[in-house]
Amino acid sequence: MSHNPQPRPGAQDPPTYSASFSLSDDHTRIHAASNDLLKAVADLGYNTASQFAIRLAFEEAILNGLRHGHKALTSTPVQIEWQADQNTITMNITDQGPGFDPKGVPDPTDPDRIELPSGRGLLLMRAYMSTVEYNDKGNSVRLVYTRPSD
Repeated sequence: MSHNPQPRPGAQDPPTYSASFSLSDDHTRIHAASNDLLKAVADLGYNTASQFAIRLAFEEAILNGLRHGHKALTSTPVQIEWQADQNTITMNITDQGPGFDPKGVPDPTDPDRIELPSGRGLLLMRAYMSTVEYNDKGNSVRLVYTRPSD
């Protein structure tokens, strides 16, 4: 697996980073992939709050694809692509499962669901990302984080 981000060649200052790789349900590899993305984000000067938001959404999307998207296919990897530049972080996570309708996911803030220990991943991604879009099948999510102006 190669997910070590490299700056893209060109006359850009600061650089643009990107990575594309497959990732299976392995906590150590997920953590390493997240750290690689966060290193690029930090190199680009994003603040701590932005780094937290990006990490949380990235890891939630990966875990959702691996655990919910694949259901019984626990060893099946997800495909991950991300790009990072001075203004925008774009992350695409695609699983090989049947997909889902994000509108059909129950609201975790409903009184009858508020005390459940899970089910907040989509809510958190929507809260922290500028854009959260799913493909028609529902097995691929595109997350965009736009750097806030200082």
